[in-house]
Amino acid sequence: MPLTLLIGQYKFCFWSKYRYFYIVDMVRSDENEEATLLNRTNGGGPTVAPNGSNIERAPFLAKPVRLTPAWEANNLPNDELNFKGMTMERARMEINPPYDKYRLIFFTLLLHGVGTLTPWNMFITAKSYFVEYKLSEEYTGESSDYSKNFLQYIGLASQIPNVFFNWINIFVNLGGNLTPRIVLSILVEVLVFIVTVALAMIDSSEWPGSFFWITIFLVVVLNIAGGIYQNSVYGMAAKLPFKYTGAVVLGSNISGTLTAIISIASNYFSSSVRTAAIYYFIAAMFVLLACFDTYFALPLNKFYRYHEMLHSKELEKSKIVSGRNTRPPYWKIFKQSFPQLFNVFFVFFVTLAIFPAIHSDIKMSDPNFPIAPNLYVSVLCFLTFNVCAMLGSLLTSWMQWPKKEYLWIPVVLRAVFIPLFLFCNYQPQGVTRIMPVYIENDWVYWVIAVLMGLSSGYLSSLGMMYAPQTVQPQYAVTAGMFAAAMLITGIFVGIMSSLVFPLLVSKVSW
Repeated sequence: MPLTLLIGQYKFCFWSKYRYFYIVDMVRSDENEEATLLNRTNGGGPTVAPNGSNIERAPFLAKPVRLTPAWEANNLPNDELNFKGMTMERARMEINPPYDKYRLIFFTLLLHGVGTLTPWNMFITAKSYFVEYKLSEEYTGESSDYSKNFLQYIGLASQIPNVFFNWINIFVNLGGNLTPRIVLSILVEVLVFIVTVALAMIDSSEWPGSFFWITIFLVVVLNIAGGIYQNSVYGMAAKLPFKYTGAVVLGSNISGTLTAIISIASNYFSSSVRTAAIYYFIAAMFVLLACFDTYFALPLNKFYRYHEMLHSKELEKSKIVSGRNTRPPYWKIFKQSFPQLFNVFFVFFVTLAIFPAIHSDIKMSDPNFPIAPNLYVSVLCFLTFNVCAMLGSLLTSWMQWPKKEYLWIPVVLRAVFIPLFLFCNYQPQGVTRIMPVYIENDWVYWVIAVLMGLSSGYLSSLGMMYAPQTVQPQYAVTAGMFAAAMLITGIFVGIMSSLVFPLLVSKVSW
């Protein structure tokens, strides 16, 4: 607590966040001011001191102590009233709030955004490893349903636990505060990839069924840990200014771009799909270990500690007002943030209804198109979407339009992308399309894909950034976790709805 001594005016004061409180204010008397050391009792004449000396003037006039308003009247915690726990470092941060030097916290949360989706992206990128190698008839010597519907199986195995544990993580303290949740989740994901790499090096041709069910079990465990990790990271980012939630969303979109680049490079340099898959899994482990290390570096940063302190003070004040240590008012938080929660849900519902199910099954219409046929899906689908979603998220660092009251308008309008992609040369595997192809130009399809990716990254970032701002500061973490759960729910509903579209184009002829 800084102590200020103003020698010229003989003022003694101390400073707090709320106001200055003057303990003693002694003003130097002027030439016309008669002052005595003892109170006058007879209304006039000089005052005689006890020793009999005649004191004509006093150099100072002491005024009473002023505490306006009373320090205790602020209903602050006893610890704060008594300045318990106040250190010089904390006082300096209160006087001069630190800033994010070199944007270290921004880039750390961006890395954690990459880490939340990289494990899953690496798994689905290794589709050819599972379908064309480990579960193929050439490798196992028998035909099975495992390879034909592999993506549908792992989609269900991943999204159901992911959704469930994202929601339960809001209401139940799984492991207490955010630190055990994040740390344990990352360690579990690393362990899953160690087992996955070991399975890739083992000859499983004699037991394809067991390999399949072990893989499904690993996917379930991976997504339980991933759901808790992702939800907790958004809760952690909600304690900071809203652009840091945008950093997490940007990181998740960079994850897709990174995965697409690693996929193209691995397939180019690797001698087999098995080797390429091992590269995917090891790359995911390195990203997770980087997230693990940087998480423990966060408390060393003054900017992060400052916002942690502000959040703790808001929580303490809410306890004082309520008179007890209560659970957050979940229903109130949900209602207040619902418009932004809907925006987050609907953006990801539309996106995942299209990508990758419809998007990756759109075939080349013009054989003279400059992209090679074997790279058509990799470039126009995966790379285009992930790069554009990343750029869309990045835009929110410079502009936030529309305002949160009107964000629902472009979010709802994005539903038009679903019929637009169905009108392209969408040819789902194993289905005979009878619906006419209305968009046969590959360039037009590419423009639609670019707009879909940009709008997905931009609008999802805005929704995630706005959600914690719709509630009181002490409830921002819970609102951020609600938004993360709605994100996963939108992904789940979008993936499930994508199963209808092959049936739609095979039955509808308009």
